Amino acid sequence: MYKVRADAESRVVTEKEPKGELLKTALRATLLFFVSSTMLFAAPKAKMLPSPCDKACLTDAVNSYLAALVAHDPAQVPLSPHIEFVENTVDMHPGEGLWKTATAGPTTFKIYVPDPVSEEVGFMGVMKANDKPIILALRLKIRHGEIVTAEHLIAGNLRETSMKNLESPRKAFLTDVPAKERDSRADMIRIASMYYPAITTSDKNNAPFADDCVRHENGMQTTGNPPPDKPGFGSLGALGCAAGLKTGGLAYITRIEPVRVMIADPQTGLVFGLSQFRQPMKSKTEKIVGVPGVPSIPMNFKPFDLPAAHVFKVYDGKIHEIEAMGFTMPYDSKTGWENSPDHGR
Repeated sequence: MYKVRADAESRVVTEKEPKGELLKTALRATLLFFVSSTMLFAAPKAKMLPSPCDKACLTDAVNSYLAALVAHDPAQVPLSPHIEFVENTVDMHPGEGLWKTATAGPTTFKIYVPDPVSEEVGFMGVMKANDKPIILALRLKIRHGEIVTAEHLIAGNLRETSMKNLESPRKAFLTDVPAKERDSRADMIRIASMYYPAITTSDKNNAPFADDCVRHENGMQTTGNPPPDKPGFGSLGALGCAAGLKTGGLAYITRIEPVRVMIADPQTGLVFGLSQFRQPMKSKTEKIVGVPGVPSIPMNFKPFDLPAAHVFKVYDGKIHEIEAMGFTMPYDSKTGWENSPDHGR
């Protein structure tokens, strides 16, 4: 997996070179070859994962991967020699990015979405990088016992007021769905995918949000909050998932592309999705519909992108809970998957 280069001491020896120097060169080359060979045999590859990789295998793969991150040692996990690794939209190599900065793994806030059908697993958890809390959204793809794809989305600079919601996941994300209320994997992916056009169309597609749907973003609750004392921006946050979108409060989000929803677990009702929100911010105000005392809200922001990950709780044909994370980037940024054969799917 990790090759030792043995060409550092190689050079051309001419006939005029003294015999003593020729002997020294040969000895150095022999020693370097011996050390390189010893390193190769002393550092065996990590144990391959079972193939195919079932739900338990996928969950274990996440835990092993997170431990390797904190140890700053990619050799602890079976990474493919041709692994595709992208962190916060930047194409990287194992050993870079969070492999260098991770200082503590997730403890109590951990959400797993294992999908043995696609042999992929999504994960969202709170850990530490440079000794500061971050939210990590992680996607791993397994093929033939090796990790062939690893994707990190990292949100830092978390608000102190949001940390309470990041101590542990909401109960729904840790609870199995009763068998009679489970949707098929295909239906779960279809239902979760409706969330994205619901945002860009102010829910004109009538996405199937349940009445009890609550959304968190980077730990901040953005729907179902107590009504404010006076009408204002907080009035939108007091509405449910569907009602909040129908006000037009998120109409400034005109494009969400690409959208990648391909990981689902019917047993837990969880769906893992990745996307890139595109906001041109052409209007400085956003018209609001149906909220007394709030005809519009200010939108004096520069254009920006928001790469994001979502975990949806889907059962009985509806979206019940949403846990989201994301971070800002310049408008129309690349995703890091442009050169990937499957564009990150």
